[in-house]
Amino acid sequence: MPTAIDSLAWVLVRDRRLLSVRTEGKSRFYLPGGKREPGESDVAALCREIREELGAELDPLSFSLFAVLDEPADGYSDGRRVHMTAYTARHRCELAPAREIAELAWLTAADAHQCPPAGRRVLALLASEGLID
Repeated sequence: MPTAIDSLAWVLVRDRRLLSVRTEGKSRFYLPGGKREPGESDVAALCREIREELGAELDPLSFSLFAVLDEPADGYSDGRRVHMTAYTARHRCELAPAREIAELAWLTAADAHQCPPAGRRVLALLASEGLID
């Protein structure tokens, strides 16, 4: 079995919609975040990734675990899985696409078809809690 992709994600709901991002050259929307660099904590890595991708500063003291997901990895035909630890956190600054991020979108449960499995799972969790439309 291939090694799982270990990733971190930021869950931000505004006006009953989930923030998602589309990377240059991709058609699907993903949760903002990424992978840890060696020695980084979840908080440090997610703060760095969000600063790089969206120009926003996350408040390290406001982190709260949202969910730990294990879903099929998008774009792999070898059965690879993604192990995603998702957090909520407050932020400062306006959100703006940067680096490899081509577009921001605010999705509802009806937009799940635009997301890979982990994103669909987060949308379903949020909808089941009545947090998104």
